[in-house]
Amino acid sequence: MIAQDTVFSYKIFLNAALPLVKVIASDIPALAQKFEQAHCVFQVSALDPDAPGGKVATHFTVNNGEWKVCADKVATNAQVELQFKSIDAFVGFMKGKIGPATLPKMRGAVKHTGMFLAFMQVLLKMSSLLGATQPPEDEETKVLLVKSFFYLLSSGVSCLNKNGHEGVNSWTKPSPDRVYSWAVNGHPEVAAYIRIKAGKSRAGRGEYKRAMPFFTLRFDNLDSALGTLLGTDDMMDATKAGRLIMDGAPEFGAQLGDFMLTVAAYAK
Repeated sequence: MIAQDTVFSYKIFLNAALPLVKVIASDIPALAQKFEQAHCVFQVSALDPDAPGGKVATHFTVNNGEWKVCADKVATNAQVELQFKSIDAFVGFMKGKIGPATLPKMRGAVKHTGMFLAFMQVLLKMSSLLGATQPPEDEETKVLLVKSFFYLLSSGVSCLNKNGHEGVNSWTKPSPDRVYSWAVNGHPEVAAYIRIKAGKSRAGRGEYKRAMPFFTLRFDNLDSALGTLLGTDDMMDATKAGRLIMDGAPEFGAQLGDFMLTVAAYAK
């Protein structure tokens, strides 16, 4: 039996972290070029005797630079695959515990060398971004890092809700139809949101435009966002100084902040 905390971690990695591969491969020109002529199915999987088919996975179908993400779905036709021997090994590796006990098998690495190396470059870039402890210096990387964290957080909170996390469930079950969002002034391209209603949740990328969000956690600039996201700036201090603006009642900001920390704890 897999421990409940491990279940939450691997679900977040499959449904929130690994889908960032598409964002990174698309937003970094040097990486995007490597997939312009690609026709390949990539997969990251972990063996699990209790899962249908004996494994869990997230896979990606790439055709001429266009990425399709299939989160928490196993592909039977993967051409390039990283396969971990267990859920524990997968979670350990994703949390940076790299060693003989956590290293995956590499399938298709010889037959599809070019695609394998390109995919590994994207995974390594994702790892370096999510593992950052200080903000990058250049604007483009700041944008990509904030976008990646916002997407991870919105999808991560929704993932916890769908997988029975008690704290998140107690927030969504009594809720009317509400949208909570993350934003940075002047950078609509990094926005993300989560919509909740009567126990159900759906994460989204970009600005929510059908109506004004019920609550928005808004930062005055990218550096302020990274201060909070990387844990180098206190949320209370940032709010007092105007670096963090809560568009809505402060108690909802505290609640959303707690769930952000919960996602981060399961992903690190």
